[in-house]
Amino acid sequence: MKKLSLVMAVVLFTGVILIGVGGSMVSADDDFQLTLRLSHVFSPEEQLTKSMDLVADSIREKTDGAINIQTFPQGQIAAYKDGVEQVARGANFISVEDPTYIGDYVPDFTAMVGPMLYSSFDEYVAMTDTELVEELKEELAEEHNIKVLSLDYVFGFRNVITDEVIETPEDLSGLRIRVPGSQLFIETLNAMGANATPLPWGETISAMQQGVVDGIEGSEFTNIGNSIYEVRQNVALTRHFLGACGVYINTDVWDSIPERYQTIIQEEFDEGAVHMVELLDSQHADVVEELESHGVEFNEVDYDAFVEATESIYDTFPGFSDDIYERLQNELEIIRHDLENQ
Repeated sequence: MKKLSLVMAVVLFTGVILIGVGGSMVSADDDFQLTLRLSHVFSPEEQLTKSMDLVADSIREKTDGAINIQTFPQGQIAAYKDGVEQVARGANFISVEDPTYIGDYVPDFTAMVGPMLYSSFDEYVAMTDTELVEELKEELAEEHNIKVLSLDYVFGFRNVITDEVIETPEDLSGLRIRVPGSQLFIETLNAMGANATPLPWGETISAMQQGVVDGIEGSEFTNIGNSIYEVRQNVALTRHFLGACGVYINTDVWDSIPERYQTIIQEEFDEGAVHMVELLDSQHADVVEELESHGVEFNEVDYDAFVEATESIYDTFPGFSDDIYERLQNELEIIRHDLENQ
């Protein structure tokens, strides 16, 4: 009897379940509290900001406040490369950035969002679920302590926005086009014929107003959300990148979170991405119509000419695997076949 009592005492003392006040049963991680700062560069009017706020609120509610995600839009705190570095260094931080910024650590992530790859949102979302991309995620986590929570926050194809009618790479010659400080963006716009000019987002509107740059590249949602149409009136439908953001957290920070909260966090970011893609896909035609009502004109381009101009990037970009373009194209062939037969 004494032996049985001793065993029961050990189980109760060392197990996951502890005896709480008044004899109630409480989980060992009920006292867990974590505040995470989430940073991105999108304006409050853009859907990604709204989606991040909704996800953060839902996680806070479903974890009863145990996981408190504070969102900082529009580059208020560390963003772009600096934001991802915060994650890699182990800060209680979530970085929401274009995958080219984790490409600084695993270069083939940059190839995954390279120029002229995708013709639809669905193709890209399917690509992020391939074994190829899973291998890249594992490498990022194991070698650089960065966990990918999502890659699927798609916000539209990026086009060239100027006051000129751009139809061929030659038409971009001499034009200074603002790009984010990503090497892929710089090299791609240069290959397309422009003079790529990296600038912080906060300086972009004034740079266009003052003639420092001739235009920018971005999606229709960026155009409408930031009133770009007030300073530049023409959109050349180059569709050179599919704009997307990933969500990144440090692996050690992630591992410190109790599993039941990890499940909630992952589910909420997954559902948030699905909702955002569906919403923007359904809204795109209305956004185009609204931009046209503000005087914006859209023109088609010689797409094949831009493909040819940028294809060499996959051969020359630093760090890309020798066969990455072939592997991406092989995956896309399978994805397109599957989508056509759904």
